[in-house]
Amino acid sequence: MKIAVPVANGKLNLHFGHCVGFDIFDISEDGKTVVTKTAIEAPPHEPGLLPRFLGEMGVTHIIAGGMGSRAQDLFKERGITVCVGAECDTSDIVVSRFLDGTLITGSNACDH
Repeated sequence: MKIAVPVANGKLNLHFGHCVGFDIFDISEDGKTVVTKTAIEAPPHEPGLLPRFLGEMGVTHIIAGGMGSRAQDLFKERGITVCVGAECDTSDIVVSRFLDGTLITGSNACDH
């Protein structure tokens, strides 16, 4: 499993398509612990680019505060699981909560 979290200033960025970067987490075989974390800069915003960009990196899961329905569909077409409505916190805490089943999600913070 490889999880991407859109970030700005070290925390989950609520608007997925306009984040400044991603923290990418490689997860252990048992799905319980982080093996590595890598910070990458986001490419310039362009519709349809991020699903291909992150898919080519081997990302299997996205945790976001908000994401448009078209972007969600493009990720699903690539077999990438999308979790929206995550609360704004550090990417480490967000992923830790996702892995242990305590991540609280609410409504999608994106309206398009």
